[in-house]
Amino acid sequence: MGNGGDYDISTGDTMRERSNESRLKIWLLLRTNRFVLTGVLAVLVFVSFMLFSVFLDPSLQSEIKSTDTIETIFSSMIGVVVTGTTLVVTISQLVLSQENGPLGDQRQRMSAAMDFRTYTKDLLGEVVPVDPSAFLYELVEETERRSEALDRIVARSDDDDLRGQVTEFVDSVHGNSEEVQKELDGASFGTFDVLFAALNFNYSWKIFQIERMTADFGDTLDEDQKLAFDELRTALAMFGPAREHIKTLYFQWALVNLSQYILYLAVPALVVAGGMLTFVGAETFGSATFLNIPVVTWVVAVAFTITVVPFLLFTSYILRVATVAKRTLAIGPLILRDSQR
Repeated sequence: MGNGGDYDISTGDTMRERSNESRLKIWLLLRTNRFVLTGVLAVLVFVSFMLFSVFLDPSLQSEIKSTDTIETIFSSMIGVVVTGTTLVVTISQLVLSQENGPLGDQRQRMSAAMDFRTYTKDLLGEVVPVDPSAFLYELVEETERRSEALDRIVARSDDDDLRGQVTEFVDSVHGNSEEVQKELDGASFGTFDVLFAALNFNYSWKIFQIERMTADFGDTLDEDQKLAFDELRTALAMFGPAREHIKTLYFQWALVNLSQYILYLAVPALVVAGGMLTFVGAETFGSATFLNIPVVTWVVAVAFTITVVPFLLFTSYILRVATVAKRTLAIGPLILRDSQR
């Protein structure tokens, strides 16, 4: 039989606490507005370009006078912008192509969605919300209600070890549920807030603990206690596919937005690259300086930064999508990260 001291039942209430990663890393990869992160990356590119241009020997101004540096840089950037834009839009269309199909496929999708909704209604005992954040909120709230019911039922057990482990487990569920519900309250789909809150609810670990306690104390559990464990496990198991569905919808939403933004940014990037290629040369600004740095260096640095902004936006979106995908590879009671095992 299990011993309460042998098991780490409680976990952190947030993903950051469970992963032992810095707040800054989580903030940059997930929480930061993608446009803000793109701006930060653009500033880093601009500053790095200026430092290389001024402090490396020969300087950018010398290179421009002696070689066709501007032509080389911006002719390459035109090809990069056109190719990259086409690639991003193509990838987005491939992801979204699963939404297209004949009537029979659409009917099956609708049937599966309604079956899941009916099952969830039976679970919650009420009309299922249509808003994603409210839907997840109700599932988390139902999980908390069932955990409290389990605690009340187990409280009459004569097994001190069982009562201690269940109490610790229920306290952990309560703390995690409160944190997630607070984040879901008022969150709207289309922003990352809904999915981030869902990531903070570690249902996999909770399912594992239920299965472990059910197995460890199987000989001492009565029928009511076994039923309470099973009902809580069912509620937690429903959260998995619900989160995955909302994650899929968010990925599709984000990729559509990314395609639009890349197209919007590609036009000014091409205009700037074409303008630099056509109108700017070694003698365009003469010997003019700004802050003791040749004006031509400033112009090339700004123009180069503008042309890479579409790629930087793509990078900021993919950083978030890849991070979420890595953290949700498994569905159900499988823990892939060492820090959560």
